Formats: sequence, structure tokens, C-alpha cells
Amino acid sequence: MSEFRTNGSVLREHLQLEGLHIVDIGSGAGDLVRYMTKHGAKVVGLECGAAQLKKANESPLQGDETYVEGFGQDMPFNDGQFDAAVFFNSLHHVPPEHMTAALSEASRVVKNNGTIYIAEPLASGTGFELHAPIDDETEVRKLALQAIHSISTSMSGTREVTYSTSYFYDDYEDFRAESIRIDPVRQPIFDDRDDALRANFDKLGEMEEKGYRFDQPMRINILTQ
Repeated sequence: MSEFRTNGSVLREHLQLEGLHIVDIGSGAGDLVRYMTKHGAKVVGLECGAAQLKKANESPLQGDETYVEGFGQDMPFNDGQFDAAVFFNSLHHVPPEHMTAALSEASRVVKNNGTIYIAEPLASGTGFELHAPIDDETEVRKLALQAIHSISTSMSGTREVTYSTSYFYDDYEDFRAESIRIDPVRQPIFDDRDDALRANFDKLGEMEEKGYRFDQPMRINILTQ
């Protein structure tokens, strides 16, 4: 695995943001939408989760970013509407039977010579160990990679990059709240196993100035139409 990188620096290295029209598929609470907007892109966030959309719309605007409710496998956009489509930590959240359809939809809404940028966490690192007792995504992440490989044969160009990054939580309650906001079905898991999950958080997290750090290896697949 390569040296530590921030997700943003890797994104900017492979996708020139200034002036691009981008759809962020599975945009969550809008962190990446706001980041790309700040760096000069015109961004639409597509999100199916009501709690995530609510948080995104309540956050201060960085520019002219917008959010739309919808699913990756059935996007409410025109053909060739965007210069690039981004799946950031989101493809593996698409139901497995719809992953290939979501990638095909991304290809549809991106212009010729446009880019599909797919960032997926690997099943390793303390970040993975933190979430595995709640939702072990080992198998679904394999299925996401299979879907990527299945559509890559129709693309004019493909690249794959791996790197290590970290993310931070203020405390266990911050981790719990975000996890449930991403997927409300996790609520009873936290309720039933709160003590064990809290102990796991304390064991794995490294306290730093920005909060509790968890390390996460990442894989990027960059597909050119």
C-alpha cells in the first residue's frame, strides 16, 4: 500500500475540478459535494437517504451546489449531462443486483470522453475493523469490484490506484450518530451492542488533535468514456 494521502488530494490529482459539471452519486451529507464546489466544480449531489439529504441541505453552501433525491440505478438526469460522475464510498451501498445498472447509468449521464471516478474502501485497516461488527462489507465490496470490472471493458480508458487515508470522529457518539444517519437500520444494532461497540471504538481509535483517527486503505478506479 502506498503512503498516506487525503481523499481530496487523490481526487484532485486525477480529476480536474475547476469548471467541471459533476454528479456525486450517493452524496450522503454532502461533504464531498461541498469540497468539489469549493475547488471550482459545479456539483449535483444525488442521495436516496432522507436523513443524509436533510443534513446536506442544512449545511452552509460553498457555492451553487444542489442536492437531488434519487437512486444510482435510476438517475433523474439527461444523457450526457455531466463531465464526470463520482461514486465515493457509495457503490458498495447500492444493492448488488443494481450495481452494474448504477454504473451504466453513470455512463449514460456522463458526456463522451467524460470520467467515472469510483472510490471504494478496502476490507482492511482500523476503519474497517471499527465498522465490521455493525456491517461487515467484505463480500459486498467484492461485488462492487466485479461490477466495476464488468463495465470497464466498454470504456476507452481505465486506471486503478490504491492509497491509505484516515478519517476522524470527535468521539464514540459522533461515530454512532453518523453510522445511523447513513443507514437507520443500524439503530437496533447500536442499542443492543452499545458497550461492545464503544469498547471497540476505544481500542482501535488513535486520539489526535483532529479527533479519534481510524486508518482506511482505499482503491480508486477511474473510467474514461
